[in-house]
Amino acid sequence: MRAVRDQLPWTVVARMALLASLPWILAALVALLAAGLLIVAAGAAPLEVYRVFLAGTWGNGYGIGQVLFKATPLVFTGLSVSLALRAGLFNIGAEGQLTLGAFAAALVGAALGPSVPSMVAWPLCMAAAFAAGAFAGVIPGALKAWRGAHEVITTIMLNYVIRAAMVGAGAHLFLRETIHTANITGRAELPRLWLLLQLPSLRGSAVNAALGLALIAAAAVWWLLHRTRTGFSLRALGAAPRAAETAGIPIGRITALAMALAGGLAGLGGVNFVLGYKHYYEDGFSGGVGYMGIAVAVVGRLHPLGVLAAALLFGTLSQGALVINAMVPKELLDVMQAVIILAVAAAPYLQRRLESSRHSPPADGARKGERDTAVSA
Repeated sequence: MRAVRDQLPWTVVARMALLASLPWILAALVALLAAGLLIVAAGAAPLEVYRVFLAGTWGNGYGIGQVLFKATPLVFTGLSVSLALRAGLFNIGAEGQLTLGAFAAALVGAALGPSVPSMVAWPLCMAAAFAAGAFAGVIPGALKAWRGAHEVITTIMLNYVIRAAMVGAGAHLFLRETIHTANITGRAELPRLWLLLQLPSLRGSAVNAALGLALIAAAAVWWLLHRTRTGFSLRALGAAPRAAETAGIPIGRITALAMALAGGLAGLGGVNFVLGYKHYYEDGFSGGVGYMGIAVAVVGRLHPLGVLAAALLFGTLSQGALVINAMVPKELLDVMQAVIILAVAAAPYLQRRLESSRHSPPADGARKGERDTAVSA
């Protein structure tokens, strides 16, 4: 009996874990089933496509490196959207903030001389990226706080304004047919991960030290939200704005701060491209990573660890789309991403239904049967 009692808590924990993970398992199965049907419709064999997909992403060092490279900016934009949402704000401007941060990092990196050591050049470029992104974020935050302008409208409009401003600035300053800045100095370049960690298997992939910065950013966001008074104010603003205002939290200042921090995080995502890969700013480099950050935040349930997992998922899908492009249309992976988002969005509802059915009282017939049994006994 004692052994049974000792094992009972672990049994309860296992059942709770299974109940919590069941909706997500079902979501994954729904996504795989939908993708399989689309693959069949495209005239290919699902199992063969899945095999090639896994082999080209997590089946070799180059694929792993490319997945990590594509996931790195998604971590930053996902954290950006998540932080704003935790404060009750919807940041659609991560695309523009990412662009402005990349441009600022490239300008600072190109302006630094070769005599500046890397340990000075890297923080300067990253600070420029964060400051530029924060500037792009604090504008809609201030308009929201003190003029009541909806952040969705202002951030969307700023995306176009920033893109046009970067094209104009690049054409005026550098006069190139393809708008991009001058190359940054070698001192400001982030090392490739295979060189930094001495992992020859990653040779050829674009993953670089910006991945470490993304992990640090995720840990910093978690610490800010759950271990600081500022984080408590952000969460209180998102959970109950009226109660937060009654408690004395400065709503306007916290709103502007939340958007500034969100913009700074998105701006940092630009260093993955300009410092770690191309070593210059190029117009259109983001490819919608800022908008994809919304999906990463939603799938990650607004938690930094969830954002990391979701970024890996979408980075895998992005790299996998290139791998299986010869077998099925690349757009199939876009459809699969949409199915995953819908399935994950429906998973909490399914989880609540399962929990309510587990805790719901028995039906009248069942209760009557129990009473009859008790009387006969």
